[in-house]
Amino acid sequence: MNVRRQHISGIAVAAATALGLGTLSACSSDSEAAGGTDKFDVVASFYPMAFLAEQIGGDHVNVTSLTEPGQEPHDLEISAKQTAQLQESDAVLYLKDLQPAVDKAVAQADVKNKIDAATLTKLEDHGSVEHEHEGEEPAAEEPSEEEEHALDPHIWLDPVKYAEVAEGVAKSFEKADPDNAADYEKNAAALAKKLGDLDTAFADGLKNTDSKVFFTNHAAFGYLAERYGLTMEAISGLDPESEPSPARIKELQEEAKADGVTTVFYETLVSDKTAKTLAQDAGLKTDVLDPLEGITDKSKGDDYFQVMESNLTALKTALGAK
Repeated sequence: MNVRRQHISGIAVAAATALGLGTLSACSSDSEAAGGTDKFDVVASFYPMAFLAEQIGGDHVNVTSLTEPGQEPHDLEISAKQTAQLQESDAVLYLKDLQPAVDKAVAQADVKNKIDAATLTKLEDHGSVEHEHEGEEPAAEEPSEEEEHALDPHIWLDPVKYAEVAEGVAKSFEKADPDNAADYEKNAAALAKKLGDLDTAFADGLKNTDSKVFFTNHAAFGYLAERYGLTMEAISGLDPESEPSPARIKELQEEAKADGVTTVFYETLVSDKTAKTLAQDAGLKTDVLDPLEGITDKSKGDDYFQVMESNLTALKTALGAK
């Protein structure tokens, strides 16, 4: 995949060191706190949705995540207890087509406010995980129907798209809980500013690099690559558990030499075995590029902004930023 697009300027320019927001202090995975409180009870599907709900809702919301810290969200199965959480909530915030079990549970739940983040921005088909080199003919093999029509759900890794989702979530909260609408609007504006600053930090930090190509464990960073003029090469596809073919591994070894790749990135919630084997065989370094599907004690940061800052630092090092 080779995707390029000029970045959109941030809402405001500020020092990257001022990006941090507080952790999800009110976000709980305890079913006891899922619903029936005196606050606006929100059930979120996984961390990026829970983070938005907490930052926008502030003191007015009680946020519960269906995905436990450290759990790979794609593999989530909904328990009877979690189904009850959904029924008791005032709103559910999820990202359709990322977690099939969540989609099914939400469809069956009697919840008045169902907020699908996928409808709040434009999802894109990033196609094959492969790209052509200059002077090469495109591969003759057509993508499979499933691959051709798969929309990439990893919108939260693009600060601009994440800000678009945040705006839509805020409007949904304002409509569902009008008594606190002014605070939701104020909190959303503060979050948008920080996301704008983050966009600026990425655009400036990755503008001048020795290489524009990076290798990842799975194809989670398509929107980020597109936003900042980079090329992502994924060992596997959108599913982090899928195994690459021997031909794909050989191809990546050859591309590492052709594109000046120095680093193979892996992540914290899935096995790093394939990434480290590829790096060892190709004589490359390894580092973490976190898709932010959950925060654990292995995460390089306590919240979305801190981990994204760490991702930027890792990319700058790997790509030879000047």
